[in-house]
Amino acid sequence: MRNFWLFQTAPDGLPKRRQAVFWLWNEGFLLLAGLCLAWLSMFFAYGDYPDTIMKTYFQHPLIVLLNTVPVVLALFLVYGLLGRPWLAFLITDLAVWGLSLGNYYKLRFRDDPLMFQDLKNIRDAAGITMKANYDLTPDKRVWFGLLCLLFGTIFLFFLVRGRPAAKLRLALLAVGALLCVPVAKFVADNDIYNNKTQNFDQIERWSSTQLYLSKGFVYPFLHSITASGIKPPAGYSAAAARSLLASYTPKDIPAEERVDIIAIQLEAFADFSLFKNVEGVDFEKAYGVYHHLEEEGLTGNLITNIFAGGTVDTERAFLTGYADQWNYRSNTNSYGWYFGAQGYVIEGSHPSYEWFYNRRNVNGYLGIPTYYFIENRFRELYQYGEAPDSVLFPEIFRLYEANRDGEGAPYFSFNVTYQGHGPYGTEDVWRGNHFTDGRYTEETANIVDNYLGSIMDTAEQLRLLLDQFRKETRPVVLVIFGDHKPWLGYSNSAYQELGVNLDTSTSEGFYNYYGTRYLIWANDAAKSLLKNDFTGEGPDISSCFLMNLLFDQCGWTGDAWAQATTDIWREIPVLTDQDRYVRNGELTAELDAEGQEILQTYRSIEYYYGTHFQYK
Repeated sequence: MRNFWLFQTAPDGLPKRRQAVFWLWNEGFLLLAGLCLAWLSMFFAYGDYPDTIMKTYFQHPLIVLLNTVPVVLALFLVYGLLGRPWLAFLITDLAVWGLSLGNYYKLRFRDDPLMFQDLKNIRDAAGITMKANYDLTPDKRVWFGLLCLLFGTIFLFFLVRGRPAAKLRLALLAVGALLCVPVAKFVADNDIYNNKTQNFDQIERWSSTQLYLSKGFVYPFLHSITASGIKPPAGYSAAAARSLLASYTPKDIPAEERVDIIAIQLEAFADFSLFKNVEGVDFEKAYGVYHHLEEEGLTGNLITNIFAGGTVDTERAFLTGYADQWNYRSNTNSYGWYFGAQGYVIEGSHPSYEWFYNRRNVNGYLGIPTYYFIENRFRELYQYGEAPDSVLFPEIFRLYEANRDGEGAPYFSFNVTYQGHGPYGTEDVWRGNHFTDGRYTEETANIVDNYLGSIMDTAEQLRLLLDQFRKETRPVVLVIFGDHKPWLGYSNSAYQELGVNLDTSTSEGFYNYYGTRYLIWANDAAKSLLKNDFTGEGPDISSCFLMNLLFDQCGWTGDAWAQATTDIWREIPVLTDQDRYVRNGELTAELDAEGQEILQTYRSIEYYYGTHFQYK
């Protein structure tokens, strides 16, 4: 069959008509292969969300075009480079479908799409996947994708074998390279992305994940390249931002008020008892101890940018005061550097691996020079991987004691827990504690029981830690907060069965989706020194403003950044990258004119302060 003239590598010696048919056959089937590959990527683009989303892509021709053209263009560029249709298809398929498959699993496991920035954390993701025991067993959709790859490669290998001459391939490469320019421009255009490719029919428009997958995969993935680095906001003026910050007089923390600060970010810790109309779950059993601790401190709602993953967004927002996070590759202004300049000893701990989210390097860039991980501390304390809170919390206190009994300088410790990290077992209950009453499916009951069992244990470990600090004559303030809501089954299955409102277009759903809790607790020595009882219900705030609230409670003024953002925090206490805000006590997607001006001011000084490192 391969000897048939249509399946040869070149049409040499054939009549012109047959030569035309030969190239029409080869280029036509290569084009068809590119179209199929692009459509296959869309078949995986929506994860476990309803299949009806796939239909909506074809109801919006621009979405289909923007997902198809880059794939076809890439295929023909590789073809021009290599001259072999099957090899060009295989390489392009491995790249496009490989990324699509990664997006598919990431949506299933974390309800979070694959973006360009995630590629730099691919090793982290592989490590998490191996340790979390995610079920990577291929399903019918994955097998279908593999069969498409195999069939397409074999078909092209045997039946589409045309190899253009070198000059023609060079021309093909040149034309392809020229076409990349307008294609890149269309892909990067924010107006097209935000307005002209709106596809809200089957998704919730306030969900960033669903907005992303509503546009397919290849197109939003390529568009995410434009968000991979920090860029100045519209209307930005470096001189204006510098002038505004210069209008504030930096204030050192008075020597006599330099209390020790212990910050603990709790992995996936959230208060489910705040959910409305959830029955059949003993929340008091799970949260009783934590609620008692809340009565001793200042507590409130912390509004994050993330759901079920993305831990570093919350922790770095807290450390920097930046609402927008980026890939930190050099020293960047932060509260870590500020405390260091105030004479504090700065350190922290996370009982996981130092490569996880590149914390080993980034924490140093953010002014925390000493940080303890599995590699340099916790492997000796716990032999079974990531240490639980029963190991971490006593170690936090021991590190505090070492500073207290050693140099004795004021102390800032920033710690991130690992206990509470999903997924939570669906087949059995790890700790043996049951909080559900039998009305839910076995899978949901096990997920919820495992999660709440972790919550109950964390609260007890917190109580023991606070009891130790309660006895201290040295003034200590603790800041404790959750980083995001937990993962509860593929496509949020447990949330759905519990009847939790995750409709982020509503206030209740927005808080359920993005809200956790914070607790600022002080021992008697700190209360007496700072003349504040640190109790009551605090304001709803974004994670980027939590440090401002701490400074306010301690009576500290801070540097120009702290002062400027405190002024902004008082006007817009909730400021998210989901374009939702709290203004005048109301959750809104539309700021008034004054609010828009305040937001513009924040974005400008955020960019300036984040790109002009001032500490030596």
